[in-house]
Amino acid sequence: MNKLFSSWQLFALGSAFFASLTAIFGKIGVSKMNSDFATFIRTVVVLFIIALIVTIRNEWSFTDIPKVSLLFLVLSAVTTGFSWLCYYHALKIGPANRVAPIDKLSVVLVIIFAAMFLKERVTWKVGLGGLLVTAGAVFLAF
Repeated sequence: MNKLFSSWQLFALGSAFFASLTAIFGKIGVSKMNSDFATFIRTVVVLFIIALIVTIRNEWSFTDIPKVSLLFLVLSAVTTGFSWLCYYHALKIGPANRVAPIDKLSVVLVIIFAAMFLKERVTWKVGLGGLLVTAGAVFLAF
């Protein structure tokens, strides 16, 4: 059981599953309201759920947070906020089955940025996968 919960692949698949539902539920939810306010509501709900999980697991710990970690978590939160605002506005004005593939070009950008900034190696599999994701996104979106 412990091995199951330490599998990054399982959690990545869970992320993809929930992200797919995010597009469907988000498209329905934002259809008759302002996309920025819809994003705010979503964010409040996410905050509540994460706070509940952290509380249940007794994981609140504000001591010894490295400054660099805090800086990059704040930057990550800011970019997540901008991403969500763009995503929900795109969902409001476009079809979910075309918005989501373009959003997934983030996979390709992560490959590029991870190579540039994190010095992660781009193997032929990663490169080919990135090209296929790009081709699929372009094919589905246009």
